[in-house]
Amino acid sequence: MTIRPLVILPDARLRLASEPVGPVTDEIRTLAADMLETMYDAPGVGLAAIQIGVPKRVVTIDTSKDDNDRQPQIFLDPEIVWASEEKRVYDEGCLSIPEFYGEVERPDRVRVRFRGLDGEVREIDADGLLATCIQHEIDHLDGVLFIDHLSKLKRDRVVKKFAKAAKRDA
Repeated sequence: MTIRPLVILPDARLRLASEPVGPVTDEIRTLAADMLETMYDAPGVGLAAIQIGVPKRVVTIDTSKDDNDRQPQIFLDPEIVWASEEKRVYDEGCLSIPEFYGEVERPDRVRVRFRGLDGEVREIDADGLLATCIQHEIDHLDGVLFIDHLSKLKRDRVVKKFAKAAKRDA
């Protein structure tokens, strides 16, 4: 497993729509393992493949609180097939937008259909933090960032801040 560099705002790759996975190959299994390693190292609770520069519909999530009790989940080609009308607000952050957080309102519960690394199609119901993470990461697969759910003023401010930092670091 390899820790891969994260793609950071304002990198245009974060706005790409990711492609379906296709057949589950050793390359996809290695990608998922690298994503988990990268996510744990960051540290974070979720990662979409585009965040390491790979435009494939792969998501890794682990919302466990304890490093000794990790519960990694891998979602290939995930899609939300149902969402509750009830909403919940979470203070979200993103590994591709380091040290910035904002309150985002999303459905409190979702049902997601996806394939596992064995290629089998599954569905799970998720609520709370897991539901928020799934929605956040699926947004990434569609080129949407959590800041897109904030007011235009807040979004413009953070984009400007990261663009300035990228120029300075270049």
